[in-house]
Amino acid sequence: MYANLLRYAGARYLWAALVLVAASVVLFEFHTGLTPRGGDTWEGYTLGTIGAVLVVWLATLGIRKRAYASTLGTIAGWTSAHVYLGLALLLVATLHCAGRFGWNVHTLAYALMVAVIASGMLGVGLYLLAPPHLLDVRQGRSRSALFAELSAVDSTLHNLADRCRPEVALAVHSAVDRATLGGGAIAQLVGSDRSRMLRTESQDGGGTVALVSNADQQPVIDYVSTFIPRAQKSPEAKALQDVASALGRRQVVLRMLRRDIRLHGWLTLWLYVHVPLTFALLAALTVHILVTFVYW
Repeated sequence: MYANLLRYAGARYLWAALVLVAASVVLFEFHTGLTPRGGDTWEGYTLGTIGAVLVVWLATLGIRKRAYASTLGTIAGWTSAHVYLGLALLLVATLHCAGRFGWNVHTLAYALMVAVIASGMLGVGLYLLAPPHLLDVRQGRSRSALFAELSAVDSTLHNLADRCRPEVALAVHSAVDRATLGGGAIAQLVGSDRSRMLRTESQDGGGTVALVSNADQQPVIDYVSTFIPRAQKSPEAKALQDVASALGRRQVVLRMLRRDIRLHGWLTLWLYVHVPLTFALLAALTVHILVTFVYW
């Protein structure tokens, strides 16, 4: 979907951005006279007005996305224009100030604009790569379907564990109940797994019970597997094999969910950076305009 946004209507807004860039360069080169190029020339004021209008319009994309009854173009068209005109804004603003910077509010507005555009480019990359990867991670299913399967596997494991010896039942029940998924912001971004399980140190049932790591569910799988060759009866061996198989499926589902949560976490983090930067840019742009017309 996002790849199509870049090619929306035959890349209409790419051509619009290129026309804007070309017109801005011609206007910049049109400058004559002894006054140095800059924002205080008529060409600079013209380019500055174009840039300011672009900034305000680009900031309205979030409003347009939530205006479901709006007939002012499609969201896909707005987003495509947002990408290409946002890139064109970088050149327009640079020509507006003729590349002259200093320690002032005007340069601050420019720096914030660059930060917004850079974060926007990062966001485009994330949204181009994440959706296909999410579909691959989920194997074409929704997150709710994965959670439904996880719940079904957990219920099966609880039933199967009750048919096994006590130390196996303890390990399986605790592995299911003490599994972690998601967590805080950092845990979601790195996909950390702090799952635990209760394990009997001796397999004869008389050892001490310890709370140990069960990261990626592999420890509980390994622990249950050690009992299979020692099963004394066929029903016990069958139950242990079923438990090991269900644990393996649970491991796969948890891996898919953890990767899904991690990708969504990075997309959410991008919004927490891009949106505040946009508001900061609007504030700095307002100050820049007021200072320009009041004191200059």
